Amino acid sequence: MLNKPLYWKKKLAYCLDSTQHTQEFEILLSLLSDEDSELFEICIDTLRSYTSTEHKQRIINHPIILDRVHNAISGAGTASRKILEEFLKGLK
Repeated sequence: MLNKPLYWKKKLAYCLDSTQHTQEFEILLSLLSDEDSELFEICIDTLRSYTSTEHKQRIINHPIILDRVHNAISGAGTASRKILEEFLKGLK
């Protein structure tokens, strides 16, 4: 999956949601390792739908994700900033 083209990864991230399949959550976490800022934002937007305590704790236990979100907020446009801020609020 990680060797697929960027456009494919973006489509995949849009298609995933907070079903009971742990694999989908793991795929999103894997896609976050890509350095593309648009893919990162898509993954974060999709991860907002993962609201279980277990999912939130897994994200909180990955400080790199949180650091990237905080760094992305400073240079984000209005819509992107809102997505990133809502993601952080949802972890509380």
